[in-house]
Amino acid sequence: MVKISKEAALQYHESGRPGKIEVKPTKAYRTQTDLSLAYSPGVAYPCLEIQENPDDAYKYTDKGNLVAVISNGTAVLGLGDIGALSGKPVMEGKGLLFKIYGGIDVFDIEVAEKDPEKFCEAVERIAPTFGGINLEDIKAPECFYIEDRLKKTLDIPVMHDDQHGTAIISAAGLKNAMEVIGKDIKKVKIVVNGAGAAAISCTKLYMAIGAQKENIVMLDSKGVISVERTDLNEQKKFFATTRTGIHTLAEAVKDADVFVGLSKGNVLSQDMVKSMAKDPVIFALANPVPEISYEDAMAARPDVLMSTGRTDYPNQINNVIGFPYIFRGALDVHAKAINEEMKLAAVHAIADLAKQPVPDVVNDVYKVNNLTFGRNYFIPKPVDPRLITEVSSAVAKAAIESGVARKNIEDWDEYKRSLSVLLGQETKLTQKLYATAAAHPQRVVFAEAVHPTMLKAAVQAKAEGICQPILLGNDEVITKLAASLDLNLDGIEIVNLRHPSEQERRERYARILTEKRQREGYTFQEANDKMFERNYFGMMMVETGEADAFITGLYTKYSNTIKVVNEVIGIRPEYKHFGTMHIINSPKGTYYIADTMVNENPDRETLLDLSKLVATAVRFFNEKPVIAMISHSNFGSNTSDGALKVKDTVAKMQELYPDLPIDGEMLLSFALDDELRDEQYPFTRLKGKKVNTLVFPNLTSARSSYKMLQMLGTDAEIIGPIQMGLNKPIHFIDFGASVRDVVNIVAVATIDAYVDKIKNKLSAIGK
Repeated sequence: MVKISKEAALQYHESGRPGKIEVKPTKAYRTQTDLSLAYSPGVAYPCLEIQENPDDAYKYTDKGNLVAVISNGTAVLGLGDIGALSGKPVMEGKGLLFKIYGGIDVFDIEVAEKDPEKFCEAVERIAPTFGGINLEDIKAPECFYIEDRLKKTLDIPVMHDDQHGTAIISAAGLKNAMEVIGKDIKKVKIVVNGAGAAAISCTKLYMAIGAQKENIVMLDSKGVISVERTDLNEQKKFFATTRTGIHTLAEAVKDADVFVGLSKGNVLSQDMVKSMAKDPVIFALANPVPEISYEDAMAARPDVLMSTGRTDYPNQINNVIGFPYIFRGALDVHAKAINEEMKLAAVHAIADLAKQPVPDVVNDVYKVNNLTFGRNYFIPKPVDPRLITEVSSAVAKAAIESGVARKNIEDWDEYKRSLSVLLGQETKLTQKLYATAAAHPQRVVFAEAVHPTMLKAAVQAKAEGICQPILLGNDEVITKLAASLDLNLDGIEIVNLRHPSEQERRERYARILTEKRQREGYTFQEANDKMFERNYFGMMMVETGEADAFITGLYTKYSNTIKVVNEVIGIRPEYKHFGTMHIINSPKGTYYIADTMVNENPDRETLLDLSKLVATAVRFFNEKPVIAMISHSNFGSNTSDGALKVKDTVAKMQELYPDLPIDGEMLLSFALDDELRDEQYPFTRLKGKKVNTLVFPNLTSARSSYKMLQMLGTDAEIIGPIQMGLNKPIHFIDFGASVRDVVNIVAVATIDAYVDKIKNKLSAIGK
């Protein structure tokens, strides 16, 4: 468990801007016109539209993406009744989780009122502001009344997450745990230690997925809740057991199949665990100290299936797996409530997700090679990026089918894509790349298939339908690596270029390369030796048409790759140089940056080629290039050779392409701020245009620009490097690239190869 000191926690909340959340404007506000539209007089028009049709509030305001996290501070974490104001850091934290996992805006509202009637009245009066209400940290039994009343009086989703969030996640875990051990939930004996809001809600949901009431024993601080007791409230009476002879926890858990702890730490002993049935399931959910430690439970019964609320052990029951996505789905259909159908839909979606192959990002975060469904993984991890698409869409669909949705969703695939875009898992550009590549899959050679990242990317690319992978490397090593990563290589070709069976092909490639480069000192023996190297062999596969594209670079030096590509593939005849660019997808737009890998300090001729290349590359992505040539100088303000080099290139480009919006030399700040640029330099060819393409004067500045964004962890998605100017689709991967980075480049390479084929066919027809 991570140790958190008081000093570190206080410093975290106090440093910089105090607190954890803020409000940001979503519309332009710089000009007087902007402000007149945002407020008076323009704001009157949406007000009148909403007056005529209240549902238009979802259209003209943030209501449809705004949740109130409301508490009176009577049951804050494990701290108890500390008051509304003292609980504010927790409510802000909940707001943070809503935003980062569900893209949902939150106002945290602390109500200094313990009387349930008055508390409800306060919430009812502010409810029109919100699309949903998340009740938080309200003690039992008042929380039952409050939630029940608000669900009846309000026409927006209301959920007490302490009850239902834990219930949904643990029900999904229980469903899967039963599958792992092969037991029928209708027959298992369940002991629930705790009778508060969470325990009661959890147990009711377990019954909804099949658990039988007569097989459930619940305990509170006084022991087993039975029909013999006279001190029970209505909620507890519902679960009163008719079984006799059991009064203590030790007596209740004997021969039980499932223990669910929603009480306090260290109440379940090892002897109690030993007394349970075969393959016992233990959900020890008290925080921060569980009812029994993971180590003690495993020592007592090695056959135990264990969950806790902690991040440092398998199968964490974490509410963040549920509430952001439940509210996301509810908000997106403008739901009037969160009903039982929606909660059950979330349960099944979460349970089903744990059975699917785990994304690489999840394995990376948890420092494991591969998580697979079983005893140590039957609940999805909180960082799983698929939760928003799977759970939110399931909840939204259930809302529509159960009749509580104001808005219908027709295209569910598009809805899922929009959710991926919302949290930056994908952008519209990457979606378009994947769709285009999948429409025309090509044969792509993966040079470094013995690298886990490259192998995972190849398998994922095939699963996405983007390409038909060809893996270069020792087949035994690749097969063994795939098995260790639980990757399916069915239908994927492996080429062991060093195997004797490839001798004929190596020699054939060597003869072709020798003939191509014989006037440059090449001999057949030298070329034949080089065919034992993956870059030479793989590029020759593309050169000869036996493959369509080639991916390399995870652990190959760029200088070596550049040398090989010049020898084997060559540069397009209309250019003397080639280069690479990166695409930056940011909240402010898409930007294309050149040259990010190849030319260290380009002269005028090289910079001219790079400018031509990047203009062509941007058009390849169906964009019109608007190019700023970057320098440390603004339009002649500096006469150093570096500034003049850029200025001369701009002049030549403007001469060659009079209709191309390109200008410079200029500072990066002026390139990206069109209002400032137009005000200071109204003569430019870029007047009234938004720059989308940046050509830097050298490799250091170009590479540093995108690397800085990458390392700062901004909201920008970075795709690249993308090669420009080679005769064939040969693409390099940045050192340290992720699986997602590689697959993005594979999509580009596939499209590149397909476009090349079309061009060649048109050229042949022309001849």
